[in-house]
Amino acid sequence: MNHKPYDAVIIGAGQSGLAAAYHLQQAKLNFVMLESSDALGGAWRHYFDSLTLFSPAKYSSLPDFPLASDPDHYPTRDEIVAYLEAYAEKYQFPVKTNANVVTIEKSGEIFLVQMANGESVQSQAVIVATGGFNNPKQLLLPEQEQFQGTVLHAIDYANPKPFLGQRIVIVGSRNTAVQIGTELAQVASVTLASREPISFMSQHIMNRDIHYWLDLFKLDGLPLGQWFNFSSKTAVLDDGHYKTAVRSKQPDRRPMFTVFTKDGVVWSDGEHEKIDTVIYATGYQPNLPFLNDLTPLDDTNFPNQKGGVSKTVAGLYFVGLPWQRSLRSATLRGSGPDAAYVVQHLKARQTRLASER
Repeated sequence: MNHKPYDAVIIGAGQSGLAAAYHLQQAKLNFVMLESSDALGGAWRHYFDSLTLFSPAKYSSLPDFPLASDPDHYPTRDEIVAYLEAYAEKYQFPVKTNANVVTIEKSGEIFLVQMANGESVQSQAVIVATGGFNNPKQLLLPEQEQFQGTVLHAIDYANPKPFLGQRIVIVGSRNTAVQIGTELAQVASVTLASREPISFMSQHIMNRDIHYWLDLFKLDGLPLGQWFNFSSKTAVLDDGHYKTAVRSKQPDRRPMFTVFTKDGVVWSDGEHEKIDTVIYATGYQPNLPFLNDLTPLDDTNFPNQKGGVSKTVAGLYFVGLPWQRSLRSATLRGSGPDAAYVVQHLKARQTRLASER
């Protein structure tokens, strides 16, 4: 245990944690980053091999370190992982890897952060930067336990090689489902199963990427997320490729099946079909068991916060949550502004507490 408490501890060394580290460093605060895995980069290391950003490099950077790429290029997963590593190296952030946080307790104004390896640190503030994509939503549909085929979540999917010639159903209708489905349809028979039809949004407007217009009219950073939540209406951002693929039934799309059987599923029209693999592309949710003793979550197990500031635990902050402050929250381009807001609040609080001592 360190004898003098840190000004802040960051939990997670993905894009949001790195953005928070940058702003803490700029504020000249003493901090440490705790990363549960053996390498920084967060969820990026676990996405499927062919993942490509929907935002060009120009709109996909952390503070004060532009992606070294053609501004109009759409970076790949591996490019982003390398970029995050370079970012941490450039600023020499204090990162502890294999530091899996298991509990956080608070006594007065000091947090005690306990790790699985037996180590612990004390801090005046905690920034949880594990994001909203570290815990796959695992569904259990009717009779799923009797299904003898393979059931995966999108986080387990890497590439099409293991699925050659299979009959596959992907549950979902958003970006990940459509991306994986279109890729798998080159080697397998694939159906996207969803409760609602797939909605597409044009990637380009008047020959410009949509992020150009969002930036031009300053729509990307509007604090809409504080009043609205459009996450349930998210459309597939598309340059025309995915819409064409679905229209050509490569993959096709059907209303959600009603029940699993031993060797397949029963569709809404009563048809039974044999299926080899079902892949859930059903999204993610925060996974924060180490906060249980602090009870900072709402009745949906989502952080009870506003703009990244906990409503229930003073000194506790969040970065990387979808719709935390705006449309761009939980993205590379949004991590910096959200982290800046949180660190500004954190520093003001510590200044106030110091003046009251």
